[in-house]
Amino acid sequence: MNTLEERLTELEVRLVFIDDGVAALNAAVAMQDQTMLAMRRELDRLRSDLIGLRSTLGNDVGNEPPPPHY
Repeated sequence: MNTLEERLTELEVRLVFIDDGVAALNAAVAMQDQTMLAMRRELDRLRSDLIGLRSTLGNDVGNEPPPPHY
């Protein structure tokens, strides 16, 4: 049977591993958050560029009549 001190030491070791795992997960989440923020900014920029491109073309492609062969 393990002594109380051995059991306490084992729990402390496990706690250190859990703390390391939580720290690693927090770092991964923070990095993913930054990546998603950058992607959202890029999507907003692309959306803005598309709106600008549509306005420079003068009309929406969806409003054009079908080609004569239809």
